[in-house]
Amino acid sequence: MDQAEGTISNAARDLSNEDLTRAVFASFGNSTSERFQQIMQSLVKHLHAFVSDVQLSEEEWFKGIDFLTRTGHITDEKRQEFILLSDILGVSMLVISMNNQKPAGATEATVFGPFFVEESPRFANGDDLANGAPGEPCFMQGQVHSITGEPIPDARLEIWHADEQGFYDVQYKDLTQARCRGHLFSDKAGHYSFWTVRPEAYPIPDDGPVGDLLHAAKRSPMRPAHVHFMVKAAGYQSLITHVFAAGDQYLDSDAVFAVRSSLIAGLEYHKPGTAPDGREMNTPFYTMSYNIVLVPALE
Repeated sequence: MDQAEGTISNAARDLSNEDLTRAVFASFGNSTSERFQQIMQSLVKHLHAFVSDVQLSEEEWFKGIDFLTRTGHITDEKRQEFILLSDILGVSMLVISMNNQKPAGATEATVFGPFFVEESPRFANGDDLANGAPGEPCFMQGQVHSITGEPIPDARLEIWHADEQGFYDVQYKDLTQARCRGHLFSDKAGHYSFWTVRPEAYPIPDDGPVGDLLHAAKRSPMRPAHVHFMVKAAGYQSLITHVFAAGDQYLDSDAVFAVRSSLIAGLEYHKPGTAPDGREMNTPFYTMSYNIVLVPALE
């Protein structure tokens, strides 16, 4: 067959390293999407440049393939190792920062994390999301409002965080009910409130390939104490963020580079007594307050 009938052109044979990169780059030149073409050609250019820059050996290449294979094998519906990898490389935070440029005063976005679960249980304001999780009681409250100050009623707040042991509910193999996880809606004045347990600092899962990478780099796996929020309201941009506990020792060394000063809130200790919602507490408890400011949706 001649070239028109499908034979490989001589231009694709015996390629030098530089010509190889150019050939792979050109192979994406007729992509169905201009954006896909841009992404793939840039990936080829930078990936080949990386391989050349570090003079990657075949043994190192095989180790890289094995690392990605193990990352895929450990990923399931309860654990997303690829998101964890993206997090510790700072890619997650870079993508979020580039795509969430908000006006001053709006609540900043931060990383999604690997432990979000769809279809969490619904709670009413003031309910206890802990659902038996170990830890000291903590009452959290705030208001959801717009960048111009108007309260936002009926905003859906999805909430999840780790317990006193530093584990999310999905990390317990024998646990069947949600703990420190749920969703509720802001009231007519935009207020929200719930009981849970005090959030604690914890290490990201380091028993898999991402942990191997951290150990090789002599990096800490620790994250500062925080509560995850995903907030959605009609007419406003959705928000994925954390609220971090002030004073945590890991605020300046977060393993996933996600801390923003505007997302830090005080975690106040209280002796037994009357809580802000009127509940009488016979044990010490904590309170945490944070207002969530949303930006109008893009037209």
